[in-house]
Amino acid sequence: MFKRISYLTLLCLCGFSGLAQNSDSLTVVKTKWQKTRVAKQVRLYHHHFNQKNLFAANENISFLEIKNTGRKAVFALDAEEKELITTSDFGLRDTAIAAINGNFFDVKNGGSVDFVKVNGKVINTNRLDKNGARARHQQAAVVIEGGKLGVKKWDESTDWETKLPEQNILLNGPLLTFNAVNEVLDTTSFTYLRHPRTCLGIKPNGRVVLLTVDGRHDNSAGMSLHELTKLMSWLGCTTVLNFDGGGSTTLWINGFPDGGVINYPTDNKKWDHEGQRKVANVLLIKRTK
Repeated sequence: MFKRISYLTLLCLCGFSGLAQNSDSLTVVKTKWQKTRVAKQVRLYHHHFNQKNLFAANENISFLEIKNTGRKAVFALDAEEKELITTSDFGLRDTAIAAINGNFFDVKNGGSVDFVKVNGKVINTNRLDKNGARARHQQAAVVIEGGKLGVKKWDESTDWETKLPEQNILLNGPLLTFNAVNEVLDTTSFTYLRHPRTCLGIKPNGRVVLLTVDGRHDNSAGMSLHELTKLMSWLGCTTVLNFDGGGSTTLWINGFPDGGVINYPTDNKKWDHEGQRKVANVLLIKRTK
């Protein structure tokens, strides 16, 4: 009798879980996103799920969708070897259309802890753990050549990133989905707890999504990496790469109100656009000359 009850309970739980996931996917698909034309080939989408109607939580989501043609709007990187500056300051000095925070960095001494190459120059190299193993955020790369962006997966060789031919490389991660196959994630709190998130997705038509989810506030809970994976899939992305998140999560657009900061960065612990954290590098969208 006990085994039967347990089995029925499990069936019910699985059923409710499936219903919840289906409800969440329908919520995203049916959402009337606020859409804004930013530039040629660049659109901004925003929605505040403010009735605890996505993953049973409030979620504030903003993302750019960019045609990845290498024309009119192109991708680029900017980075500092040993300094930290805000995402908006990176964007302004590069006269960019938009910018999003990049990979993981040394909070105390500045500079990235992951491999970064900008216009052919290596800015930072990987800092490995004590056993010489690379972190999950060193197992995939954003690569840019001729203004077009792609994502590559680590081939498990020790010098993989140094042999990539592209002139602009930003290691990041963890990789969530690659070519429509979800990656196996670890069981750390970083994966399972909700945090502000920044990520990049690529759709089958080649379009790129740069997305932020705000968190650590009643207005927006943030997401686990499993929730983020589902969200990006529902938005049509078949390759998805997580970026540094938490207090670093920032989406900036040149000329927009509030200094161009679209989301609600958390470093000042307020629900406003003033709480940017200084970072080591950014992914940029720029106009062609």
